This record gives sequence, structure tokens and C-alpha cells, in this order.
Amino acid sequence: MLKISELAMPKSRKVTTICNGRREVWNNYEQAKAFFLELMMSTEGEEHDRAECVYIQLLHGLDKCSDED
Repeated sequence: MLKISELAMPKSRKVTTICNGRREVWNNYEQAKAFFLELMMSTEGEEHDRAECVYIQLLHGLDKCSDED
């Protein structure tokens, strides 16, 4: 469970994502979520699974999201 409610989190905080070996630092949390949602919806197979993994972590409000187990 998160310590801070997701609704109370600032929408523009930084987040780091690692997907398919590519590390990216986002200055806007909402842009990162939108990017991974679009990537998840436009791909299939392993690439879809990787994007979905990162997107779910973003939904949970993590500061560092990765497609690795």
C-alpha cells in the first residue's frame, strides 16, 4: 500500500522508466503514463507486456518503473 494517496501526489513529479533496456527520466508523470498507455495499446506480444508492466507501476505511483521482474 502506498504511504501517500495517489490523488495527493503532485502530477508533475519526476519518474524514471526502464523499458526494453532503455532508461528515461520524465519530468511529467502524466506524460509518462500517456506514453506507456499508447505504447501498450499499439503493440503486441512481448513489447506490449513490457509497456503494460511499466504502465501498471506508473498507475501505482512508483518513482522508478521497470519492465524487469
